[in-house]
Amino acid sequence: MQGQMKKARLKHIYNGVFLFLALVFIFAFGGSKILKAYIEMGIGSCRDNPMLCMVPGGEIRSYKGDTLYLSGLVLYRLPGMTISLPRGFLVVKEAIKKPYYKKRLRKSSENAIYLLQQKEDFFLNLFPSLRKKGIKNNYDFLYYTMHATPDKMNSLTDAFFMIMKAIFTPDLGRGKDIRMTTWRIGEVSGFINYNLASSGNYFDCNIVDGQGVFYKIYIKDKACRLNLDKVLMIISSIKKTG
Repeated sequence: MQGQMKKARLKHIYNGVFLFLALVFIFAFGGSKILKAYIEMGIGSCRDNPMLCMVPGGEIRSYKGDTLYLSGLVLYRLPGMTISLPRGFLVVKEAIKKPYYKKRLRKSSENAIYLLQQKEDFFLNLFPSLRKKGIKNNYDFLYYTMHATPDKMNSLTDAFFMIMKAIFTPDLGRGKDIRMTTWRIGEVSGFINYNLASSGNYFDCNIVDGQGVFYKIYIKDKACRLNLDKVLMIISSIKKTG
């Protein structure tokens, strides 16, 4: 049985498909200017969500490991994957929930880690027409999604990825310190969008392993316990099983 997070994510994606079909009609009769205006009405503006106008900058190829920190992580054996995660977070993968430190359960909404896993070519199976655009795998899909911006939106394909970017972007908190970056460590690569703020740290990690399997890790760290190096250590612990 698929879990709530997976169902919610798929629901958003399918809603995006219906919006995209409406855009086909709008673009055919109104052109790119009306298309951009319609998109902004549907997903908001860069003023509302600064990430819509941002693209990944730089590339991370290494991180500072910490043996002591790694030894304190908890190994989770979940359907299809294992991953080592810090204590004190509510961990959610599909329908599985496991809080550590029961006395902190009431604060779980403030400190939580959400996991999503999809098989290779998942996005191309949802949108097979993208193959004609040269998109070959999950990583290509993520690349075009993360690099979509309103000023580059001159076609229906551009509009499609702009919608996907809005759907894929979870809450990253407020402030001017939101960052997007590309990273590649060994055979694992992807994009990390994050915000390190006094009100809490947020990490949106989109990952593709060497087999093309897609993972999404969204971390809401209101206690500000994590930094980018620690998150990269967590990501590097992912292993596909089964």
